[in-house]
Amino acid sequence: MNAAARKIQRIYLTLTLGNTLAASFIWGVNTLFLLDAGLTNFEAFAANAFFTAGMVIFEVPTGVIADGWGRRVSFLLGTVTLAGSTYLYYLLWLLSAPFPWWAAVSILLGLGFTFFSGAVEAWLVDALHFSGYEGGLESVFGRGQMVSGVAMLVGSVAGGVIAQATDLGVPFLVRVGVLLAMFALAFWLMHDVGFTPERSAHPLRATRAVLSASIDNGLKIPPVRYVMLAAPFSTGVGYYVFYALQPYLLELFGDPRAYSVAGLAAAIVAGAEVVGGWLAPHVRGLFRKRTSVLILSACISALLLLVLGITQVFWVALALLTLWAVVDSAAMPVRQAYVNDMIPSKQRATVLSFASLMGSSGGVVVQPALGRGADVFGYPASLAMAGVIQLFVVPFLLASRRQGSPADVAKASTTPSTEETSP
Repeated sequence: MNAAARKIQRIYLTLTLGNTLAASFIWGVNTLFLLDAGLTNFEAFAANAFFTAGMVIFEVPTGVIADGWGRRVSFLLGTVTLAGSTYLYYLLWLLSAPFPWWAAVSILLGLGFTFFSGAVEAWLVDALHFSGYEGGLESVFGRGQMVSGVAMLVGSVAGGVIAQATDLGVPFLVRVGVLLAMFALAFWLMHDVGFTPERSAHPLRATRAVLSASIDNGLKIPPVRYVMLAAPFSTGVGYYVFYALQPYLLELFGDPRAYSVAGLAAAIVAGAEVVGGWLAPHVRGLFRKRTSVLILSACISALLLLVLGITQVFWVALALLTLWAVVDSAAMPVRQAYVNDMIPSKQRATVLSFASLMGSSGGVVVQPALGRGADVFGYPASLAMAGVIQLFVVPFLLASRRQGSPADVAKASTTPSTEETSP
């Protein structure tokens, strides 16, 4: 890796670290926060569904900003929007606001995250290509995931400890402060490289063009289309499981106010991201095709969720959670590399945002449905149901595999040099 590419990677890892740290302060206590505000399980997961609905609604318009005004502009807008909507969430908690207000602000939170989805990844890939980087993308995405996991580990544990020492609202205020600091850091470090924004004087026309480009370069490409069609099931299940584990583990632990235990659940997922990011290029090296990794991961994840749904022992549940998170995390960089190798640079942020939209659309339906299942049948049964839904991704991944895309057999760098791994 040359000096220019190392600089790009350092900036990417820095932004990933700060952004994930800011977001993760609430991840370990978010469901408990919503329940403490007086919402039912159904309403809490419905609020999360409105969050993902916001991502669905705004993915394409914010893709216009990323491709038309620049990935840097998109990132900066994301930090400000997410900081403001997080503070509104805190105010709703103080006021014990009725559900419609939670739904509205959750949509704004979704808007904030759409400014990030696709933009940062597209910025990284284009800048690396411009700098002459010729290594495998799995190794770079894997390092990013490891850094993200460390940040999530620190943020989620800290959020749980802070909530237990103070109250459930303080982690949200901490997130606001870190996001504002990230705005300043990104303004200084992040500049579009290897990409020239194409601004349009007609936003609606640009949105239609972006949507058309997303379809032409995404859904109309068969191997990409099938990965996108699998995303609603896997993403919806991932959202639900992550947030359902907070009250579920507290239920198994036997202390409803042990918020640090809820933070521990998020911390385990974070640690698994570190391990999974390190494993990704090595696991990829064991298989000729990337889709083999994705299909095997989906099957193992589904089995673990089914077993997690029948256990009544706290420590066994933690072990199963850890395995589920490692398997899922090891597959993520492989999926990212597979999709990125099939889409053109000019529409990269657009197509990646559209792929994120597809995944978020699953969260709109899956989360409240499984949340209702938790209300009626309990958390164990809802987790088993999540395992069944997870299996729905396998036929789509098999269909993508049958297309024979060259990206499926692209080589990954499994033994990066010491120079490459410098942070």
